[in-house]
Amino acid sequence: MSMLEPSHMKAPQDSACRNQQAHPSGVLPHKSMSSQAALMFKDRKMFMEEAYNSAICFKMLRDIGSSELPYLQFVIKRVRNMAQRSPSLVMETIRDYFTDNPQISSRHKFRLFQVLENVIKASDCLEDPWRRSFIQLALDNMTKSTELEDTYQDAASNVLVAICRHSWQTVAQHLETELLTGTFPHRSLFYVMGILSSHEELLNQEDRVHWEELLAQIIVKSVKFLDMDLWSKELLEALTKPSQTQQEHPPEKAFLFTYYGLILQAAENSTTVRTHLQALLETSHQWPKQREGIALTVGLAATQHLDDVWAILDQFGRSRPVKWTLQSPTPKSQSFEDLQWKWASSTILLAYGQMAARAKTHILPWVDNILSRMIFYFRYSSWDETLKQSFLSAILMLVGAISRSEGAHSYEFSQTSQLLECLMVLMEKEPPGALCTTSRQQVIHIASKLCELRPPIDKDRKSRLLSTCFRSVFALPLMDTLERHTCLFLEPPNIQTLYSQTLEALDHMLQSFIMQSPTASEMKFLLMHLYPWLASEKVHERQRAAHSCMILLRFLNHRCFLDPKEDFRPMGQLIGMLGILCKDPDSVTQHFSLEGVGQLYQFLMHQKAEAALQEESHIPKELSQPGANEASPWSTGDQRTASSLPQKVMSPEDTIFHQDSSRAIKEIMKYLTATELTDLVWTVIEGLGSTSAFHMQAAAELLLAVIWEHGAKLETTKVANMGRAIHRHLCSVHVPKAKKNVLQAITLLARDHTSELVAAFLDFSMPLDSHALCLWKALGAEKSISRLVLAVLLAWLKERPLSTRAGNGNAHPKEKTYLYSLAAMNTLHELQFMQEFKKVMQEAYPQLLLALLTQIHYVLELNLPKAKSLPGQQAQEAALPSPQSTSLEALKSLLFTTGHWHDFAHLELQGAWERFSSIITYPQGVVLLARAMVKNHCRKVKAMLGQLLPSLQSQEERERKVAILIFNEFLYSPALLEVLPTQAARTVLAKVLCDPSPEVRVSSLQALGNILFHPEKESLLRAQLPHFLEGFFQKSEPVVVGIMNTMSEVLHQLGMQGAGAQSLNVAINVHIFFDDERDQIRAAAMALFGDLVDTMAGGKLSDLQTQVHQSMVPLLLHLKDQCPAVVTQAKFAFYRCAVLLRWQQRHILFCTLAWEHSLSARHFLWTCLMTRSQEEFSIHLAQALKYLHSCHHMMTWAILFIGYTICYFPQAMSQMLSNRDMDLLLHAFEDLKKDPAPSIQEFATRQLLFFQKVSPRSQK
Repeated sequence: MSMLEPSHMKAPQDSACRNQQAHPSGVLPHKSMSSQAALMFKDRKMFMEEAYNSAICFKMLRDIGSSELPYLQFVIKRVRNMAQRSPSLVMETIRDYFTDNPQISSRHKFRLFQVLENVIKASDCLEDPWRRSFIQLALDNMTKSTELEDTYQDAASNVLVAICRHSWQTVAQHLETELLTGTFPHRSLFYVMGILSSHEELLNQEDRVHWEELLAQIIVKSVKFLDMDLWSKELLEALTKPSQTQQEHPPEKAFLFTYYGLILQAAENSTTVRTHLQALLETSHQWPKQREGIALTVGLAATQHLDDVWAILDQFGRSRPVKWTLQSPTPKSQSFEDLQWKWASSTILLAYGQMAARAKTHILPWVDNILSRMIFYFRYSSWDETLKQSFLSAILMLVGAISRSEGAHSYEFSQTSQLLECLMVLMEKEPPGALCTTSRQQVIHIASKLCELRPPIDKDRKSRLLSTCFRSVFALPLMDTLERHTCLFLEPPNIQTLYSQTLEALDHMLQSFIMQSPTASEMKFLLMHLYPWLASEKVHERQRAAHSCMILLRFLNHRCFLDPKEDFRPMGQLIGMLGILCKDPDSVTQHFSLEGVGQLYQFLMHQKAEAALQEESHIPKELSQPGANEASPWSTGDQRTASSLPQKVMSPEDTIFHQDSSRAIKEIMKYLTATELTDLVWTVIEGLGSTSAFHMQAAAELLLAVIWEHGAKLETTKVANMGRAIHRHLCSVHVPKAKKNVLQAITLLARDHTSELVAAFLDFSMPLDSHALCLWKALGAEKSISRLVLAVLLAWLKERPLSTRAGNGNAHPKEKTYLYSLAAMNTLHELQFMQEFKKVMQEAYPQLLLALLTQIHYVLELNLPKAKSLPGQQAQEAALPSPQSTSLEALKSLLFTTGHWHDFAHLELQGAWERFSSIITYPQGVVLLARAMVKNHCRKVKAMLGQLLPSLQSQEERERKVAILIFNEFLYSPALLEVLPTQAARTVLAKVLCDPSPEVRVSSLQALGNILFHPEKESLLRAQLPHFLEGFFQKSEPVVVGIMNTMSEVLHQLGMQGAGAQSLNVAINVHIFFDDERDQIRAAAMALFGDLVDTMAGGKLSDLQTQVHQSMVPLLLHLKDQCPAVVTQAKFAFYRCAVLLRWQQRHILFCTLAWEHSLSARHFLWTCLMTRSQEEFSIHLAQALKYLHSCHHMMTWAILFIGYTICYFPQAMSQMLSNRDMDLLLHAFEDLKKDPAPSIQEFATRQLLFFQKVSPRSQK
C-alpha cells in the first residue's frame, strides 16, 4: 500500500486507545447543498494535511540511512512528536517503508528499528494490525546475521520489547513457542526475555505476576532439554561466549544464567543437576560477570538441590586446578589456561553466597559449614581485589539470608568469630591513603550484622573490631587528598558521597551495638574506643570522631533510652572530652562537640526525670525499644508519664548549646554526681598531657572551671591520685596561661582536700623538682590553706617509724614508711623560702623548731646508708643531699628565714652545727641552740614553753629528750617565770624524773640543781672564781684548758648575773692568754672571754668597756690564726663583743665573719673598728702596732690593718708612729710585695707608694 493512499483505506483507529473520534465513514446524513460542500472541503483539507505529514515522515525515514548521529536523534524526536498526534500515520509509513524498500542497508534498518521502538513507546496503545505486523517484523529481523552483528539483532528485539508495553501476552506466546521447539533458541529470544525480567517498569504488578507464572511454566517445560546433549552443549557455548565488554553482561546472557539455574532448580534428577553444575564450573572463571553468572546458576539450583550443590562445590574445590591456584604463588607471566582458573576460588565464594541467599529458611543448619569454606578460600587464595570483592559479596548474601530467617536469633553459629577475624584482616589491608571502593562500608555492615548473632562476640574481639574500623575510617586523609588519588580514573567515584556512606555505616554499627546491649557499660565500652580519636592531633580525625560521637549520643537520646537505675559511668569522661573539643580551633569540630553536649544534657535530664517518676510510682521501667509509631523517643507506653517530664530544664535547642560552650558545660555539671565529676576531672587531667597546645589549654580551663564550681564534691579517695597525675602532666603544660589555670585549680582544690593533696605531693617531694615546687606554691596561695598545709606536713613529719631494715638499702619500698617523714622534712625545707608560706612559718615557729630538732634525731636513728650508684649516675646522685644534711639545712633555714638569725649566728660562728651530725653530740647542739635563744632574748621563748610542756609527755622518747634539753636552758631565761612559776617548773621537772628514758631523767635531775631553785649557789660559785683564776697559770695545757672551760660553765650557771664585780679581774686575766703560744689555751681563753661578755650583755659597760676595746684588734687579727679552733673562737668572741658594744649592721658583720675571706671583708671589719671614736682609734692602732713583732701570718694581717689606717687617717698615723715603727712598716710592705697572693702584692705596692708620700721621714 502506498503511503499516499486515502486515509479511509488505512486500518481503523481504535477509539478506546485514543480519546479521539475516527473520521466518519458510510453514508452521510442528508443536509443542504451548502453543508455538503463545506464537509467535502474539510475532508480534502485533512487529506492534504495527512499526505503532507506522510511525505515528511517518509523523507525523514529515508534520510536517516545516511545521516549522522545528531540528525538521527533529531529525527527520532520529530517522529515521536508526530506519532503522538497521528500514530497510525507514522506506523503505516514505517511499515510501508520496510515493505517498499527491502534492499535498504542493515545500518539503515537498524536506525529504522530505533525510530519504530521510540514511536511504539510514545504511543498510548497499539492497534492489533500494527501489533501483528510489527511483531512479525521484529521476529524476522532479530535473528538475522548482519555486519552489525548483535547490535542489529538487539535493535529488532527492542521493537518486540516496546510492543510488550501494549501486549506482552502476544509477545510471550511467540517467545514460548520459539523456546520450546527443542532447538536451542537464538540469543535474541533470551535478550527479550532478559529485558522483560529485569526491567520492572515494562509490566505492571499484575502483569508481572502473570509473566513470572508463564516463565515458571516455560522453565518446567524446558527441563527435558537438559538431557539433550546438543542443547546442553549449545547452552554452555552461549554462557561462555565472550561478550563485547566483559565488564557487563548483555541481557540475554544475564537471563541465560538465571534461566539455566531455574531449569536445574526444577529438575528432579539429582545426577542431571550434578552433571550440569560440574560442567558449568569447569568453564572459564576469568571474567567477573562470568563468575557472578556461574554463582547465580549454582545458587538457583541450590534452592531445591542443596545437598547436590554442596557436594559439587566441595568436589570442585578439591579438584586439581583449584588446589593449584590455592597452593601456587601467582607467576609473573600467565598462560590463558592459568587465567581461566586463577579466580576459581572467587567463583566458589560467590556460589556459596548465592547458595545461602537462595536457600532461604533451609540455610541456618548450613551456615557454619558455608562460613568455614568461605573462610578457607579467603585465607588460602591469592590475595587481590577480585578475591576481596567476591568474599564481601558472598558474605553480604549470606548475612542477608540469615537476617531474613526467622529463627536466626535463636540459633548459635560457631564460625562468626573466625569470620570477624577475616573481616578485620580485610579492613587492615585497605589502602590507608585512599578510598575508591565500598569495601570499608561493606565490611562494617557485615560486622554489625554478625555481632547481632549468637553467641555474642567477646569483648576482646569487639574491641579489636572497633579499633580496626575507627583506624581505617577516621585515619583516612582529607577529602582533597582522597580525590587526588582518583583523578586518573576513567570513572572516578564521588569521594564525598563514598566517605559519607562509609561513615554512616560506621555510625550504624555503633548504634547496632547499643541496640543489642542497651546498657551503660556497653556505651562506655564504645566511647573508650572513640576517645583516642577525639584526642587526636590531626584536625580531620578529631572532626570525624566528634561527628560519630554526636550521632551516637543523638541516637542514644532519641532511640535507645537506658535504664535510669543504671549508673551511666561514661558521663563524666564524655563531658570532659566534649568540653575540651568545644574549644577546638576547628569550627566544625566545635559544632559537633557542642551539639553532643546538648544531647548528653537532654539525655541526663530525662534519665533523672524517669528515675524520679519510677521512685514515685515504684514501677520498674522497661527499656524502651525503637518503633515506627512511638509517641516520643522516651515513651514507655504511658503518655501521662512521658508528658509529665520536667519542662524547666534547658533543651539542646537552647541558645546556650549552640553558642556558649563554657555555660553549657557549667549547666550540665550541676547535675553530675560526685563519681561523674571525678571522672570528668580525671579526663581533663589526662588532657593536660596532650602534645596539642589547644587540647592542653582547653583541659586546663575546664579543670579550673570544674574545681571552681564543684571541687568540694569530688571523691576524697581519688583526690590524691589526681594530684599525682597533675604533677606528672605539669611538665607538658608549656603555655603560661594554661599552667596558671592548673595551679589555680590546685589552690581551689586544696580548700576542701588539703590533707589528700599534701599526702599526694609528698610522693614526689624527695627531691622536689621545679614542677613540684610550683604545686606547693599553689597550695600556699591562700593563707588559710597554707596553715592547713603546714599542719598536715607537721603531722606527716611526726610519722617516724623505725624500720627494722632501715639500714638495709635493699628493703622493699613498702617497708620504707619513714620516707614520708623524710619527704615532709624535705618539703618543709623548701617551703621556708617561699613567699606564700613566710607568714605561717613565722607563726608556727615553735612547733617547727621542735619538730625539726626531733627530726634530726630521728634521721640519726635511722642511720640510712649512702646510695650505691653506677658510674654514670654518680655525678647526678652526688648533687642530691642526704637526709642528714637536709634535716640540718631545714633547721638552719628555719632560723634564718623566720628572723631568728641571731640564734643562727651563735651556732654558725662557734661551729655548733657539727654537733648535729652524730647521735652522741646531738644533745650538745640542742643545748647550744636553746642557750643562744636565751642569750639573744628570743621572742618565741614563751611560745616555745607552751610547746615544751606537752612534748615532755610525748610518746616519742626522742621528742621528750629534745624538750627536756631545751627546757633546762630556758630556766636561765627571765621569760620562763612569766609563763611558769618557780614551783610549777620544779613540779614539771619532778614528774620528768619518772620518765622511762635514763637520759631524760638525768637531764631532769641536772635541771633541778639550777640556781633558779637554789639561789644560795650564786655566792658559792662566785667565791670559787679567784681560785679558778689562779689555776690559769698552771704549766699543764690540759689543766689550764679544763679550768677555763669549767669557769665558762660556772659563768653560764650564774646566768645573767655573771661574775659580778669580779668580771674585770676575769677579763684582764683571760686577755693575757689571747697570744699564748699554746693553741688550745688561746682558744679556751677567747671562749671564756666571750662567755664573760655574754653575761654583761644588757648591763653597764663602764667596768669592762676598756677590756673589750683592747680585745677587739687581737680577736680580729687572730681570725688569721693557724689553729682552726682559735679562729672559730676568735670569730665568736669578736661577734659577742660587737653585740655588747651595740654595733650597727650586726647582720652584715655576722655574714662577713662567717663566710667572707676577701680583702673587702677585711676592709669592712677595719671600718667597724676604726671609725667609731678617737679613743677607740688610739686603742686599736696601738694594739695593731704591737703585732708587727709577732709571727708572719699575724704580722701580715696587722700590716694590712695598719695600711688601711694609713690610707684613711694619714695625719693621725704620722703623729702616732715612731721612726722605728715607720722603718718596720716600710720593710714589712717590701716583704708583702713578694706574697704569693696577687691581691696582697697589689695592696702592698699601693700602700708602699702612699706611705712614702705621707711619711715625714721620706719627705725630708
